[in-house]
Amino acid sequence: MLQIVTDSSTLYSIREGEEKGITVCPLHVNIDGKSYRDFEDLTSTKLLKFIQEKKVPSTSQPSIGEKIDTYNRLSEEGEVLDITMAQGLSGTYDNALLAKSQCDHPEKIHILNSKTLCGPHRSLVDRAIKMKEAGASLEEIKTELEKARETDISFLIPFDFQFLLRGGRVRQIEAGLGGLLKLLPVMKRQEDGTVLVKFTVTRTFKKALRSILEEFDKRNVTDAYTFYITHAFNDELAFAAQKMLREKYPEAKIVIYPLSPTFITQGGPGCIAIQTIKI
Repeated sequence: MLQIVTDSSTLYSIREGEEKGITVCPLHVNIDGKSYRDFEDLTSTKLLKFIQEKKVPSTSQPSIGEKIDTYNRLSEEGEVLDITMAQGLSGTYDNALLAKSQCDHPEKIHILNSKTLCGPHRSLVDRAIKMKEAGASLEEIKTELEKARETDISFLIPFDFQFLLRGGRVRQIEAGLGGLLKLLPVMKRQEDGTVLVKFTVTRTFKKALRSILEEFDKRNVTDAYTFYITHAFNDELAFAAQKMLREKYPEAKIVIYPLSPTFITQGGPGCIAIQTIKI
């Protein structure tokens, strides 16, 4: 039987994964030499307290050893499909390939680069679960996910660029934009999913949202897409984004999730992501 593996980029905890019949390998937040697993050892509230105490967190992917152990255990039960966070935005995909090469049954391990993160990543995993339950083959599932991931459009509005800069997810010159005249940069996931690049710079959150909606129009986004709003302690702006999306896409599925400790570490407190995918 096919075994599905993913990481906490999906915003699933280990327990939530178990309830869905999948294995979740948590991403890690590192603070003062100690490593904390997403959702398991560290809550977002506790992370915010660390940040307020001037601690400098960083992130890391699940260890090679953890992946090897997971692959060895699950491959005894059948083929394994690991749907990872976007290569480039995390080392998770590359680590998975390395773990595959060192495990007992590499021929049973299949690694899929989601090319995305958070909401759309979660969508891909949920789709894989449903297809598996419906009796789809491994190849059918992979083909469906590879097609769906190309419809992903992801934006991030950060309020403190230093978090993105420390994590290597933006270039130095783009990090400087956030401090200019109180401007609000909007970052977009590059098409290959490897990095965040500047999409536009505005003065207000409302204008930032309008620019995102204009891009959705250019990409022919419709109510058939699912929209995700994920945020770091920013309920007010999350609900404002939901309202604007609902006005434009009244029949669409629009979901709000709080970000995990890992993504708060990467995007900074207050950040908000607007993402969509057709699946």
